[in-house]
Amino acid sequence: MLTVETAGTLAVRAALLLGVSTTVALAAPAYAQTAAAEDAGDEQIIIVTASKQAKTLQDTPISVSVTSKALIENAQIRDALDLQSVVPSLRVSQLQSSANTNFIIRGFGNGANNVGIEPSVGVFIDGVYRSRSAAQIGDLPSVERIEVLRGPQSTLFGKNASAGIISVVTAEPKFELGGQAELSYGNYNAVIARAEITGPLSETIAFSLAGNYNRRDGYVFNEALNIDENNRNRGGARAQLLFKPSEDFKLRLIADYDKIDEICCSVVNLVDGPTGNAVRALGGRIISNQSLALRSATNFPSTNEVDNFGFSAQADYNVGQFDLTFIGAYRGVRLSTNADSDFTSADLIGENSARNAIDTYTAEFRVASKFDGPINFLVGAFYFHENIDASGALTFGRDFRNYADFLSRDPRTPAAPGAYVALEPTLRALLPGTPAGQFGGRGQGRFEDYDYRNRAISVFGTVDWNIVENLTLTLGGNYTHDRKDYSTNVVTTDVFSGLDLVRAGVNAGVPAVVAANPQFNPFLGLRGLQFIPPYLNVPNGVEDGRTSDSDFAYTARLNYKFNDNLNIYATHATGFKASSINLSFDARPPAALFIPGSTAQSPAPAASPIRTALGANLPVNLTTGSRSANPEHATVYELGIKGQWEGFGFNLAAFRQILQGFQSNVFSGTGFILANAEQQSVTGFELDTTISPVKDLRFFANFTYLNMKFDSFVGGAALQAGSFATLPQDLSGLRVAGVPEFAVSVGGDYTARLNDNAKLNFHVDFQHESPTQIAQGTVALRRTVDNLNAAATLVLNNKLDITLWGRNLTNEAWVTTIFPGVAQAGTLSGYRSQPRTFGGLLRYRF
Repeated sequence: MLTVETAGTLAVRAALLLGVSTTVALAAPAYAQTAAAEDAGDEQIIIVTASKQAKTLQDTPISVSVTSKALIENAQIRDALDLQSVVPSLRVSQLQSSANTNFIIRGFGNGANNVGIEPSVGVFIDGVYRSRSAAQIGDLPSVERIEVLRGPQSTLFGKNASAGIISVVTAEPKFELGGQAELSYGNYNAVIARAEITGPLSETIAFSLAGNYNRRDGYVFNEALNIDENNRNRGGARAQLLFKPSEDFKLRLIADYDKIDEICCSVVNLVDGPTGNAVRALGGRIISNQSLALRSATNFPSTNEVDNFGFSAQADYNVGQFDLTFIGAYRGVRLSTNADSDFTSADLIGENSARNAIDTYTAEFRVASKFDGPINFLVGAFYFHENIDASGALTFGRDFRNYADFLSRDPRTPAAPGAYVALEPTLRALLPGTPAGQFGGRGQGRFEDYDYRNRAISVFGTVDWNIVENLTLTLGGNYTHDRKDYSTNVVTTDVFSGLDLVRAGVNAGVPAVVAANPQFNPFLGLRGLQFIPPYLNVPNGVEDGRTSDSDFAYTARLNYKFNDNLNIYATHATGFKASSINLSFDARPPAALFIPGSTAQSPAPAASPIRTALGANLPVNLTTGSRSANPEHATVYELGIKGQWEGFGFNLAAFRQILQGFQSNVFSGTGFILANAEQQSVTGFELDTTISPVKDLRFFANFTYLNMKFDSFVGGAALQAGSFATLPQDLSGLRVAGVPEFAVSVGGDYTARLNDNAKLNFHVDFQHESPTQIAQGTVALRRTVDNLNAAATLVLNNKLDITLWGRNLTNEAWVTTIFPGVAQAGTLSGYRSQPRTFGGLLRYRF
């Protein structure tokens, strides 16, 4: 069992949980929701835009957590990964590259790893949708707050929000000169520098300029290359103009650019399988069976380069009793990655590269009323236009041929050549027309090009009806039409993977009726080395490369406000995410194109519709799979209560959330298996509490319980113990892996006032996730998350901050994700968490 528990950690956790239980007993708004108080004795009114209208948090009948600028600074939340330490219903995972970051809310979320899949959790920055994770992870200056909306939000956010929303709001330019600069230094030579300035250009025009730089040495040492990996090297700039000729009109223009150039992400070896001896026989190294190692051994560094840029314009116009808003934006992403995907110092995989160019255009217009009467409404329309050009390559390195030959040797005569090399002349003779080139020759592999176009339009609206005093009925709807067009140009040059070993057996004299049986056809023992078979491109004679989806999502909510301090709400809502496209090598024709009885492991039968249509153009060794996944349809039933009094408050939401057609994306070792789960559901509750017994002392406790399972997933896939292969498995009735049953964040803040010009702010938070199975299947590896963070800040004259901070202070470690070894059957790999980080910071405000 893969868990990390120390006596010190258990003691810390027990003490903190004991403190939390006491705090909750006393009573308790969510700390993340009330932390906007910079330094005031009065209760702070938190304004959120979760419903696309500015309302107080208390009056927003949605399950939403708000992380304020004050909390971001006090808790030293340094990037998106840190946000989950204060929002327990949110999980953030960084996968095989800097640009592949997955956001999960209430256990639902996907979209990283496969550029053809939009995330189930929509990310918006200043009202602009960021469609892919590479566009979501840059370091943003001037963040005012981060709102996390839990549950489907498709009524107002269209096709991009079947699981929830993360909305980042940054500061507008101000008509008063001001700004701040900060410099931070920490272990691993971490340097973060940020600066921003804002002020007036005239009586009606204000500006702001901001820049940031973030670098850190890697915390994983590559012993083969003598370099550090998992480093930070990113920076960016942002410029804004605010035109405000009157109180009724303003126009905000934003342009930004950020860049990432990092060596990421190192992999740990959890199980050194039977292929490990072949790697070592070639002189390669593996950091074997060390699941939490901070060491690696590869023969070239895995690189990540991301350029993320764009501009937006938002116009707000108050016309009598109506507020009009228009937001238009362009976003561009240029991504280039390359990884040594065998994760050994042997040169098995020569290249595993990807290059993506993503161009996204969005436009939104909405009108909101502000009548004095019992009825108000919001109506709008949203347009989405995206073009993606993606390419990549997976090639063999110089050692692959010898590696494959070693694996095919007869253990009784280990000195003799293996069948992979020895049988090459025989197979060439039996299969005339076999292309030139040695089996497993260096540079052979697959070369991919994908072209993807997405157009979508949504029309949405909500109506709030104050039925009687303090009782409001909200009804909303969203009609979305989405169309995708895609084409592929994938070429396989691996000579051996293109051989028809069944025909070779027949040509060698094996009867045709048994040629597909390994007991009678000795060539079939080499099928395991045919892992880059020829590809069937789209469009073709039976697949047009198009999807078209339409959906109407709706919301019905009753909200009763007992008084200014307490209200309750009940919500029934639906959500929608359009079809996703499998832009990976594992995209294969669906089984529906094959005659009944064919399987994903069997070649296409001669009489299948696809063979009838394509005839001799059908690639050898073609198997079934999926090109796309059908839409996701979400439903939620939620009951919530919000209480806010002087000094304490709470938010409680109980829910049942169902996702029909959840788009599962599972790594197979060479590509991604995209499939729909018939139904996946979660039942749970979220409790956010705070208590402030005196002016300068505040405690918080946030708790999430999730009981999540696959109600039906007949066509699922999962890791199998022993081979660690990703194989079909009926997952119906099983708990969803990777989703902890319990998650809790606890902590507090204390301000010690030294004199009129100096004070000390102390912050501590602790995150715990209950043990959970890491991946679906029979691989019984579990993780437990315990993360203690703290910071102390000396504030002088409300201008100069001097901070000491630390994250993961107890240096706990856990494995975040596991997957099968690439071209290494029986090997299991994974990613581990970040180690302890700490440092100091200087910030000056003016």
